[in-house]
Amino acid sequence: MSTAQSRAPDAIAKPQGANAPMKVAVTASAGAAIEWYDFFIYGAAAALVFPQLFFPADLPPFVAQIASFSTFAVGFVARPLGGVVFGHFGDMIGRKHALAAALLIMGVSTTAIGLLPSFAQVGVAAPLMLVALRFIQGLAIGGQWGGAALMAIENAPPNKRGFYGSFVQIGVPVGVIAANVAFFIVGAVVSPEAFEAWGWRAPFLVSLALVFVGFYVQFYLEEPMARQAGPHGAEKRGASPVLVVLGKHWRDVLLAGGAFIANNTCFYVAITYAVAYGAANLGFSRQTMLGAVMIGSAFMIPVLIACGALSDRLGRKGIFMTGAALTGLWAFAIFPLIETGSFLNITIAIGVALALISLMYGPQAALFAELFPREVRYSGASLGYQIGAVFGGGLAPIIATILLAQFGTSDAIAFYLATMCVISFFCTWFLGGRAARARD
Repeated sequence: MSTAQSRAPDAIAKPQGANAPMKVAVTASAGAAIEWYDFFIYGAAAALVFPQLFFPADLPPFVAQIASFSTFAVGFVARPLGGVVFGHFGDMIGRKHALAAALLIMGVSTTAIGLLPSFAQVGVAAPLMLVALRFIQGLAIGGQWGGAALMAIENAPPNKRGFYGSFVQIGVPVGVIAANVAFFIVGAVVSPEAFEAWGWRAPFLVSLALVFVGFYVQFYLEEPMARQAGPHGAEKRGASPVLVVLGKHWRDVLLAGGAFIANNTCFYVAITYAVAYGAANLGFSRQTMLGAVMIGSAFMIPVLIACGALSDRLGRKGIFMTGAALTGLWAFAIFPLIETGSFLNITIAIGVALALISLMYGPQAALFAELFPREVRYSGASLGYQIGAVFGGGLAPIIATILLAQFGTSDAIAFYLATMCVISFFCTWFLGGRAARARD
C-alpha cells in the first residue's frame, strides 16, 4: 500500500507503510489476544475459584457452580449491546476510535475484578459487583471484535481478506493460552489456600497492559482506506447504522448469528466446561485440564491462519460447513476421551475439537464482513457475531452442567453440541449465497 493510499485526505503524511496490512493485522491480533485473555481468565476463575469466593459457603457445590457460570454468562448477554453501541460509533466516526475505546474499557474492568472483595468480606455486595464488572467486560468484547476484524480486513487486498482476517481470530487461542498460563503459573508457585485467598487475583491485575494497546491503536494506526473517502450511506442520511442493519439486513444478521452458534458453543464447552468437568466431576488435577487446553489452543493458531487463507481460494461457505459437520461428529468423542483420565487422550479430545472449530472460525471474519456494505459493516458484523455468542457460548457451560445433572451422562452434552452444529450448518447454507456477493 502506497503512502498516498494510506493517508486520509486531510491528514498529515504518515511514514511509508504506516497502514500496511500485516502491521494492522498483527496490531489487531495483539489487541484481540489481550482482550480475550481478559475475557477468558474470568471463565477459568468461574470454573475454579469463584463458586467458593463469591457465593455463600453453605450452597451445595452444584448450585454454586451454576451461580458462578451464570455470572460468566452475563458477559455474553452484554455482548450484543456492546455490538450495538460500538458498532454505531465505529460506522459513524471510525473503526480505530471504537476499537481503542473497547480495549481501554476492557483493561480497566478486568483489573477491577482482581481487586474485588469476597462474599465472606462484604456479603451479597461481592457477587453484585462481580456481575456489574462482568457486564462491562461483555460490552467491551462486544465492540472489540468488529473493530479489530474490520481494521484488518479493510486494510487487506480483496483476495487476501480471509488470510488477514484470521489474524484477528488467532487472538482467541492466544488469549486462552495466556489466561491458562497465568493460572497455571500462579497455581504452581503458591499453595491451594494462597491461590484461593489472593493468587487468583494476579492474572486479572496484569490486564492493565491492554490500556497501552488501546493508546497505540488510537495514536499510531490510521482508519482503513475505505473509511477515509468520507461519509457513506447511513452517515449521509443521518440514520443510525444499527437501525439500517436491522431494517435492511436483519436476515443476514440472524443467519450470521446462527452460523456462529456451533463454533461458539463447542469452543466454550471445550475450554471452560471441560475444565470444570474434569476437575470437579472426575477428580483430575487443575494442571492436567489447563495443560490440555493450552496445547489444543496452541495447535489451533496455525490451523486458523491456514483455514482463513484457504477460504480466499476455495470460498468461505464450503470450509465453514465442513467445520460444522466434522465438529458435530467429534462431539461424540470428546467426553469419552476425557473420561479415560489419560492426559494424551484429554489433549486429543480438546485439540481436535479446536482444530475442527477452526474450519469455521478461521474464515468467519471475512465471511461476516462481506455480508454488509461498509457504511453499516461494523454494526452488522458485530451484531451477527454477538447474537451467536449469547445463544452459543454464553449458555453452553450452564446447559452442559444441567444436562449432566439431569441425565447423568456426558452423551447428553454430545447431542446438544451436535444439534448446535446442525443449526450452524444450515444457517451457513442459506448465508452462503448471500455472502458470495463480496463487498468493497
